Amino acid sequence: MESTAAISDSRATIEPATWRDLNGLRHLEQICFPQDAWPLWDLIGVLTFSNVFRIKATANGQMVAFIAADLHRSENLAWIATVGVLPEYRRQGIGSALLIAVEEQIGMSSIRLSVRVSNRPALNLYDRLGYHRYGTWPHYYADGEDALVLEKNLKGIGQ
Repeated sequence: MESTAAISDSRATIEPATWRDLNGLRHLEQICFPQDAWPLWDLIGVLTFSNVFRIKATANGQMVAFIAADLHRSENLAWIATVGVLPEYRRQGIGSALLIAVEEQIGMSSIRLSVRVSNRPALNLYDRLGYHRYGTWPHYYADGEDALVLEKNLKGIGQ
C-alpha cells in the first residue's frame, strides 16, 4: 500500500510504518505532542503490535506524519491511537489523506478517536470528514484538559 499523493503544494508518500521508523516517530511525537508524547515503550508497541494498523507520510526523506489504529476485530471497531503531522506540513491535506487511507483499508464498521477539546484545527478536520461526538473523557490529558471522543460509521467505506 504505497502511494504518492500530490497533497496541496507538497508531495508526500504514504506507506506502511515499521519498527524501523522508531526514531522518526519519536521525533514526530515530541514535536506534535510536547505535553503528551508517548514513552519509548508505547512507541515500540504501536510500531510492532499485530493488531495495530500503522502508516506514515514521508517527504524529503523524513517522516512528516503518522497515524495508527488499534483494531478491535471482535467489536468491528478501530480506535485511532495517534495521528500527528509536523507543523510545517499541516494544512496541506496530509492528515486528511492518512485518515482516509486508514478508513478505507481497515475493514471495520466504525472508527473512534479522542482529541483535546481545545484543538480546533483537528476538530474542524474531523468534522469535515464526517466524525461526530460520541462522548467525553474528563481530565484525560496530563494537564487536566478533557478529551472529546469522536466516532465515524465506516459501513460501505473500503468494503
